[in-house]
Amino acid sequence: MTNLESSEHNGPTRSAALFDAANGLAIIRVTIGAMFLWVFFENLGKGTYTPAGYAGVINYYIKASHSPAVWKGIMGLVVSHTAIAAPLQAITEISLGILLVIGLLTRPAAFVAFLFLGSLWISELGTSWIWELLVSVLACLGLALGGAGRRWGIDAWLAQRWPSSLWW
Repeated sequence: MTNLESSEHNGPTRSAALFDAANGLAIIRVTIGAMFLWVFFENLGKGTYTPAGYAGVINYYIKASHSPAVWKGIMGLVVSHTAIAAPLQAITEISLGILLVIGLLTRPAAFVAFLFLGSLWISELGTSWIWELLVSVLACLGLALGGAGRRWGIDAWLAQRWPSSLWW
């Protein structure tokens, strides 16, 4: 029996259960997912997923950021392979957005989002406010650890069918 079920006759306890951590994580999950979807369509409209558009963004980070030299070297390697990297980034962004919004495979999606946004944060060092992406990076880590898809997501349904699985 869940807290909500056991408190049907206890009004204040029932309303308190509506504000538990799982609901908070679900709100963050849907918000981060919506952010990925928004950025995908924004970048698509800007032409960022074309080899030339993608190279322009990465070259800007190489020139303007305060990223470590080794990271700038990695970005230089990415620029030389934009025909592959640009569509790969597009697929990553739209996939993470969809998975997080619907709450499917939330833990792995959130962990990939953590790594993806973390790499973007390193790439942008010195070009924007340091907290601009860092909060989203850490929110994704929290989602990966917290299993945020078990509330308001497909993972909740999967957990009912296969309760022994921890990865969603």
